[in-house]
Amino acid sequence: MFRTLVAALASAALLSAPAFAREITHAMGVTDVPDHPQRIVVLTNEGTEALLAVGIKPVGAVKSFAGNPWWDHIAADMTDVVVVGEESAVNLEVLLSLEPDLILGNKMRHEKIYEQLSAIAPTVVSERLRGDWKINMALYTDAAGKGDEGKAALAKYDGRIAALHDALGASLDEKISIARFMSGQTRIMLKDSFSGLALSELGFQRPANQDKDDFMQEITKERIPEFEGDRLFYFTYETGNGEGDGQAKDWLADPLWNNLAVVKAGKVHAVSDATWNTAGGYIAANLMLDDIEKIYGITSTR
Repeated sequence: MFRTLVAALASAALLSAPAFAREITHAMGVTDVPDHPQRIVVLTNEGTEALLAVGIKPVGAVKSFAGNPWWDHIAADMTDVVVVGEESAVNLEVLLSLEPDLILGNKMRHEKIYEQLSAIAPTVVSERLRGDWKINMALYTDAAGKGDEGKAALAKYDGRIAALHDALGASLDEKISIARFMSGQTRIMLKDSFSGLALSELGFQRPANQDKDDFMQEITKERIPEFEGDRLFYFTYETGNGEGDGQAKDWLADPLWNNLAVVKAGKVHAVSDATWNTAGGYIAANLMLDDIEKIYGITSTR
C-alpha cells in the first residue's frame, strides 16, 4: 500500500502541472500556486474557517477536532466536503483521490509530510497554531486567490474589536482568568492562545500570573488559587468519552475552586471549547465576541 501511494504521488507530481501564476512565501519556502485554484484541501480547523469566511468551500478538509465530523457552527457550510483525516493524522490516499490544485497546512502539524503533500499539489503552510490565526488567515486566503477578501474580512473583525472595546468601557479594568479542562489535564490559558489574543485585543487585563505571552500552563489542583480573577471563563474539551467533562466536574466541586472570590461573586462563565479555543478561526472568533457581548450586556457589534 505504501509503495502504491508513493508511486501515485510521483505520478501526481508529473501529471498535475497547472499554469502557475503566483509565488507564495510561507513557512516551508516559496511555492508557485495557481491563480484561481478550484479544488482546495485544507488541513487545519482554522484554515477551514478562513476559506469559508471568504466564500470558498474546500473539496476536502480535516475533521473538526470534536465534531461529527464538523463543528456545529460550520456544519451547514460543509455539506459534501470530504474528510481527509485529522490535523495530526492526514489520510494521504483520500487527499490524493480528491485531485486538489492547492493544499493548505501548518508547519507544526505537517512539516514531516510536507514533501508528500507537495508531490500531490502545490502546498502552502503557516508557521504556528497559537494566537496566530489572523496571520494564518491572511496567508491562506492569499494563496487561495482571495487575498483582498481576506483582508476585508479581517478589517471587519478588527473594526468589531474596536467597537466592542469602546462599548466595554470600565469593564476592561477586570482581570480575566481562563481555564481549560481536558481528559486528565487542566490548563491556565495564557495570552498566546486563541481566547487570550481576543481578550488582549479588546483591552482586558489578566491576573499577574496569567499576564504572559505564552500559550498555556498545565496545573494541578493545589494551584487552583491561580485561577483567581475578577471574572473567570472556562471551557471543556470533550471527545465523547466523558473524561473531559469528568475532569471539569471534579475540579468545579473542589473546595479550593469554590473558595475562589470570583466563584463566590458569581462571575464564572462556562463557554464553548470549540469557539473559545479549538476551532481557532474567523467564524469562531466572532462567536466568541458574541459571547462576550451577551455576558456584559452589550448590543451586538456585528
